[in-house]
Amino acid sequence: MADVSRHRSDITRHPDVTEMRERYARMLGARDVVFVDGPVLLAGLYFAISPWVVHFSGTRPDLTVNNLILGISVALLGVGLTTAPRRMYSLCWAMSAIGVWMIISPWVVTRFPDAGMIWNNVVVGAITCVLGLVAAGVLMRTGREAREV
Repeated sequence: MADVSRHRSDITRHPDVTEMRERYARMLGARDVVFVDGPVLLAGLYFAISPWVVHFSGTRPDLTVNNLILGISVALLGVGLTTAPRRMYSLCWAMSAIGVWMIISPWVVTRFPDAGMIWNNVVVGAITCVLGLVAAGVLMRTGREAREV
């Protein structure tokens, strides 16, 4: 093995230094809302199982199916934000719209919803909507910065 520790070379003379810096900047730019991925996944998983946690799965099957489908879709958005962030950030507005639907769905899907159902859907829906807006705001900020450069 060659001993390269004695040779202190300057990286600025490397022929690919500009390409490496651009690649590094792209990599860092793709992970600017890493703190959103996990909470989105957890909110989606909780919303999917919430009919059984709040105990309305047997009495309100229509809201159970609604929460299960929306929870799985939000969890998939969270997984997508983790695996392909640049492609999935455009769906952040959809996540905000899903959050609004979560909030109003107890009154639209069922008749005379219970307080537990309402609180569950409103809290998780608000969290989902806020996380979607945060991710969309970061997307807009990074898009604007990229256009200014």
